[in-house]
Amino acid sequence: MKRVLREWVEIALGLLVFAFGVHLTIWANIGLAPWDCLGMGVARHTPLNYGLSMTLMSVVILVIDALLRERIGFGTVIDALLTGNFVQLYNDLDPLPLNQNVWLGVAVMLAGFAFMAVGMWLYMRVGQRCGPRDSLLVGIGKRLKRVPIGAVEILLWAVVLLCGWLLGGPVGIGTVISTFGAGAVMQAVYGLIGFEPRDVRNRDVFEVLREMRN
Repeated sequence: MKRVLREWVEIALGLLVFAFGVHLTIWANIGLAPWDCLGMGVARHTPLNYGLSMTLMSVVILVIDALLRERIGFGTVIDALLTGNFVQLYNDLDPLPLNQNVWLGVAVMLAGFAFMAVGMWLYMRVGQRCGPRDSLLVGIGKRLKRVPIGAVEILLWAVVLLCGWLLGGPVGIGTVISTFGAGAVMQAVYGLIGFEPRDVRNRDVFEVLREMRN
């Protein structure tokens, strides 16, 4: 029981770090990654702020993951409920106006990717499954077995980005940098700290509940 509770705290701390990285990519003001673009687009057309829009989207995706029969962990649920609201908290507390310099924006966005990678390491290493969007990618990939997973990801991001753009979400050079640069920065960070996500043994909700009863 104590171990599981400690892991939940680690997941929350990891999401705080990850959310700060996302906040930096927003502050950079040079365009957003596809999912964040969609979240901003939804916020423009509803009474919800960005944080609540992302939370609502994550919960909907979580339901889709369940319908696709993907294994859901407590990490997946905590991610869905907290990440968007943590980003909104940083956005609300930041006293600085949005950046207006493109080169500074690029540097800040890359720094944001580094914080996001560290945050992902903190919550993935406890082994309570990945976030809803990653589970969605895996679920779709399983049903398109002849399509490389990288191509599935690009197609998914393209659909999400198109929806975000149509809703008025910010698209720019940062969108391109996010699409191709986030993964490269993540790989570099994980190489430095010696972390391999595929080596983590993940447990779903039912496995963790059994642990808590013992």
